[in-house]
Amino acid sequence: MTLMTKFLSAAAGLALTAGAAMAEPALIFDLGGKFDKSFNEAAFNGAKRWADETGGSFREIELSSEAQREQALRRFAEAGSNPVVMTGFAFGNVLGEVAPDYPDTKFAIIDMVVDEPNVRSVVFNEHEGSYLVGMMAALASETDTVGFIGGMDIPLIRKFACGYVQGVKAVNPDATVIQNMTGTTPAAWNDPVKGSELAKAQISDGADVIYAAAGGTGVGVLQTAADEDILSVGVDSNQNHLHPGKVLTSMLKRVDNAVYDAMTAGTELEVGINVMGVGNGGIDYAMDEHNADLVSDEMTAQVDEAKAKIAAGEIEVHDYTSDNTCPVE
Repeated sequence: MTLMTKFLSAAAGLALTAGAAMAEPALIFDLGGKFDKSFNEAAFNGAKRWADETGGSFREIELSSEAQREQALRRFAEAGSNPVVMTGFAFGNVLGEVAPDYPDTKFAIIDMVVDEPNVRSVVFNEHEGSYLVGMMAALASETDTVGFIGGMDIPLIRKFACGYVQGVKAVNPDATVIQNMTGTTPAAWNDPVKGSELAKAQISDGADVIYAAAGGTGVGVLQTAADEDILSVGVDSNQNHLHPGKVLTSMLKRVDNAVYDAMTAGTELEVGINVMGVGNGGIDYAMDEHNADLVSDEMTAQVDEAKAKIAAGEIEVHDYTSDNTCPVE
């Protein structure tokens, strides 16, 4: 049986469980919780897969405040965890300060680039996957109006939105894409009530497919879409099962593979920038028994053709973060 040594957070700090193996890897979840049905949960699934396959154990912590980021990194490094893996761009500045203090510890950060000699920076071509699910949304829409609901309003989430709009417009240049962001603070990742409110507003404006790239907030979007009898698109993890027959597809961001690979490499983790996209299996869209009746063979063929062209470089999806602009709106 795999044993996972958990950290308990408290106002006084983080306490290490005695007896933990010094070479255990560690995983730090971003705000929003380990079981957010999305980004953090994908990371956990990768760590669990590594543990199940190897019989190893890993340390983990769910943060409850921004102040714990540096504390968690230092405690894990001082305890001998190697590598220390963290999810989310918000660790960037803190890791840049902490990593030089522990040159013998390997760190892996997902969704941010930190230029330190002991850091692996894993970034994803989310715009490519968003393009594919945008195509799917446009093909499924009967109103020619689809929606996008993002979490925290940051360039990364604008990158999702821009890719989505490009995919929609590739299928239907005359389609309308309604876009909303949940907020401007980290709380935007875990506000399903606000997600539901935004979804209802978009539905009232005619949207019949809504893509949620909002972490735990997206759970409220998907629930409302199902309740209002329209389709939704999940993100990061395969969320098709949350509302079978109502989730058109999910944009798969293989955070689980990033975590699994880092833990498998252990102290031999290769540092530098690691880009995961459609071409190397880091990005995809989800098909399974829960959405099979929603997606025709013709839809799949059209999206798969675009997927192959993206992988081959024949379709270049604009990356919003390259210049903070989107060629289509």
